[in-house]
Amino acid sequence: MNTFTVEHTPANIVKVFPKASDLFKVHQIDFCCGGHRPLKESFEEKNLDEQSILSELNQAFTRWQEEGNQATDWDTASLTELVDHIVHRHHAYLMEELPALGQFVTKIYRKHGENQPHLKELHKLYGKFMTEMEEHTIKEENDVFPLIKEYEQNPSDALIRQIHEANGELESEHDEVGKLLKEMRRITDGFKPHANACGSYQITYARLKELEDNTFQHIHLENNILFPRI
Repeated sequence: MNTFTVEHTPANIVKVFPKASDLFKVHQIDFCCGGHRPLKESFEEKNLDEQSILSELNQAFTRWQEEGNQATDWDTASLTELVDHIVHRHHAYLMEELPALGQFVTKIYRKHGENQPHLKELHKLYGKFMTEMEEHTIKEENDVFPLIKEYEQNPSDALIRQIHEANGELESEHDEVGKLLKEMRRITDGFKPHANACGSYQITYARLKELEDNTFQHIHLENNILFPRI
């Protein structure tokens, strides 16, 4: 794929060019949970400048390729490799980051919540997100991922039925946490701290943006690559 067009889907673009996710987030184009619609639908729905965004996307892709970059082809890697990557790159990050970042979210709510009511809502949303993601990752590691690894070694109809049943629930949970992230982005104006924000405030917003980046990549790998391969 040398040039992206309006007929390509965000999910497939990110598979080829992972950094496209940065541009899609700026324009609020879904590339994970709803990433299978052609780009033209997002452009029309959000009244976006099609030519400008495509030009920026293709120029960035060309530069990325010229720098010698190449995306990992997760479509051909073993299922075990893909599962292990998700666990070590995304689950491990969440288990470490969620409680630590939660302390910062609570801190700025306590300190600034009286004058900035949106911090109360952010605190609620983050608490719900943290609970959902902790339960979700535990379910995947304990119940689903072992089945996928077993299926790769010894495929059977019984195993595939178990995995499909579990995947439906997981994708529904992905939709829910995706909505929570989008709402957190909305009420924080894209995780942009105000001009006079203290250090803790700035750190909190920067880490929330990093959390969003990591989680959307996590969901993308599962919804658009892992689950369709089963």
